[in-house]
Amino acid sequence: MQQQQQIQIDIDEEKGKGEYSNLVLITHSPSEIILDFARMMPGLPKAKVVSRIIMTPQHAKLFLKALEDNIRKYEERFGEIKIHGIEQKRMGFVKNE
Repeated sequence: MQQQQQIQIDIDEEKGKGEYSNLVLITHSPSEIILDFARMMPGLPKAKVVSRIIMTPQHAKLFLKALEDNIRKYEERFGEIKIHGIEQKRMGFVKNE
């Protein structure tokens, strides 16, 4: 059985404040997955990228699995996360009628 290694993480105060993002643009090349986290304000025609994360496809897949696991745990504790309106259609959760 593999032992889990404990990792200490250091974060400076400015990064610790975080950035709000309500939009993510995802692109890729054969060797990278690029996540541009952006903030779009109501009534404005353009979004501002607040952070860009570049990772290998392998790390992106591990990130996806960790995110799925955390969303499952969140929903078990707080209830289903609902996605409403146009977002459902754009993401393919609603069948076109």
